[in-house]
Amino acid sequence: MLRTEERQRLARERREEREKQHAAKETQILEKERKAKLQYEKQLEERQRKLKEMKQKEEQRRAAVEEKRKQKIEEEKERYEAVLHRTLERSQRLETRQKRWSWGGSVTPDSEGKTASKRSPSTANLKQAEAALSKCLSSAAALSNTSDRTRRSQLSPLDSGVLSRLLAPTQASLARSKSAATLSAD
Repeated sequence: MLRTEERQRLARERREEREKQHAAKETQILEKERKAKLQYEKQLEERQRKLKEMKQKEEQRRAAVEEKRKQKIEEEKERYEAVLHRTLERSQRLETRQKRWSWGGSVTPDSEGKTASKRSPSTANLKQAEAALSKCLSSAAALSNTSDRTRRSQLSPLDSGVLSRLLAPTQASLARSKSAATLSAD
């Protein structure tokens, strides 16, 4: 009987020991799961923070690019206005010179109509150039809302046309130099 009691006691102790070990293993597993969950949440927060930072940087970059584009458009507009202003001044100077050098003599209030009819074809060309430049300026203002690619494709031929027109000698200037040479020879 002692032996069976001893066996039962030993079996009970072994069972209690196994239960303790099992409970310890379960707590270890639960602790590992808790740590893994914390790690996952931390990684998720870090990823979200990085995404937010990247979005902010991208927005700042876009804003800087947009600001640069607006400044460039404003500079182009100012440049076109300056070109138009210079061209208008030149055409006014050419008109007064042409009146001075016209074949009808000096310009008086009653002879204004005669002088206007005797103007060379270059005056009409200058007026056309004025109209073209004003059209250019208005189109530059209108194009400020379009994309860079479209604006370049529309302005490049216009720029070259305006520049070649401004650099080429006019018929009036050639006629003046011819008449001056004739007068000096006489």
